[in-house]
Amino acid sequence: MQVVMATSPAKPDQPNEDFTGAVPNAVVLLDGAGLAGTTSTCLHGVAWYTRRLGGALLGQLAADDGQDLTAVLGQAIAQVADAHRDTCDISDPSSPSATVTIFRIDDGRADYLALADSVLILDHAGEAPEVITDGRVDAVGSRYRAAMDAAPNGTVEHDRALREYIEALRAHRNQPGGFWVAADEPGVATEALTGSRPVSGLRGAVLLSDGASRIVDQFALADWPEVLALIGAEGPAEVIRQVRATEASDPHGRRWPRAKAYDDATLAACTRFTARHAPDGSGLAPVAT
Repeated sequence: MQVVMATSPAKPDQPNEDFTGAVPNAVVLLDGAGLAGTTSTCLHGVAWYTRRLGGALLGQLAADDGQDLTAVLGQAIAQVADAHRDTCDISDPSSPSATVTIFRIDDGRADYLALADSVLILDHAGEAPEVITDGRVDAVGSRYRAAMDAAPNGTVEHDRALREYIEALRAHRNQPGGFWVAADEPGVATEALTGSRPVSGLRGAVLLSDGASRIVDQFALADWPEVLALIGAEGPAEVIRQVRATEASDPHGRRWPRAKAYDDATLAACTRFTARHAPDGSGLAPVAT
């Protein structure tokens, strides 16, 4: 499998809270969240959490033992929780959390896991792209965001409405009838969307954080077939370039209301799922990052 990645922080002077990484047969993408605007009970921060959880996931997937992806995620969440439960109140809703998307090739089968609102696109030959995302965050958030969307970004009114929106979401995080994210409780892994598809006929897969998927689901600059063609022609960084240009053209969110004027944006594009030998005949070609 070949993997090409691109990522960009929302602002150059702030940590990138997204994470993506790959092992030879699997890719993970995380989009961190800490309910900004509240006082966190974690000493480490969101970027620390996504990097630790992403690293733990890659460690589990590198074993290549065919373990169920929900088990992989549950074990990784437990590992990171143990790393800071003695210093931080990890059960508080203000503690760091993350979306998780996993794509894995295993014995002629493509497995996926999606928890929260990052996006996975499966490019099937001769068919429309298959879009996989966990819509429960947006379903809950849509009930509380009217005041935030009505106020221009960067104003006192927007900041106040954003804080109120965040506080409303807190009561629904990892609760029945709400939405589910990776945080402190390994059991949330069972709430993820999972599935498998035959590798035959699968031309590619793209994992996107919601800062990158804005190109389609918020700004409507392209549809998913056009995004796949753009990535194939110019690479995933071009998607981020177009998103950044659009964000800059509407910094106050008047045309496209949004919680964040700019957001961390990350993509991982996967292709070449069948065995391809390296030029020296030594085996599979290496992962490209």
